[in-house]
Amino acid sequence: LAYMSILEYNGGAVLAMVGKNCVAIASDTRFGIQHQTVSTDFSKVFRITDKTFVGFPGLASDTQTMLNKLKFRIKLYSLDEDREMEPKIVSNLLQTLLYEKRFGPFFVEPVVAGLDKNNKPFISAMDLIGAPLLAEDFVLSGTASEAMYGMCETLYRPDLEPEDLFEVVSQCLLSSVNRDALSGWGAVVHVITADGITSRVLKGRQ
Repeated sequence: LAYMSILEYNGGAVLAMVGKNCVAIASDTRFGIQHQTVSTDFSKVFRITDKTFVGFPGLASDTQTMLNKLKFRIKLYSLDEDREMEPKIVSNLLQTLLYEKRFGPFFVEPVVAGLDKNNKPFISAMDLIGAPLLAEDFVLSGTASEAMYGMCETLYRPDLEPEDLFEVVSQCLLSSVNRDALSGWGAVVHVITADGITSRVLKGRQ
């Protein structure tokens, strides 16, 4: 008898990758209950500040709970500090929120991507109790992780321009979710640069 991890119950895949003065974050759009697909327009990536996005693959109910908790803390921070929270601080805040509930954790494994005040890219990922993974190239999370690691290690190159970064992230995500029954049905890709944010919706294999 095979047991399923609760993190795989709704499925989903999130990927963040660094380029030259830019960063991209993408997720699939499937929402399912185990192998039954319920919805095909459920993105797991959310804009938290002007230049910071957070992806929440995992249990969908905990995704929404964590998003609300995070938005509340970020609004408090901007009122107290009179400035926007930087991606590194968002990552630290998420680690704290997850670790304080470590004995009854939220079943999400967040991915943070953004540009700091000097427009330097920042990416991080963490597990469900907030143990961080900081990287200079790419981070990923979700049910398609094994395939995504292979694709990212094959296609990633340092200092990609925004358009090239979009192509690489799109190919990595779409190729990976095609090999995973619990994610897919399309993707959303956000590319963050100093000039602004470009968001594109991709059609995946149905």
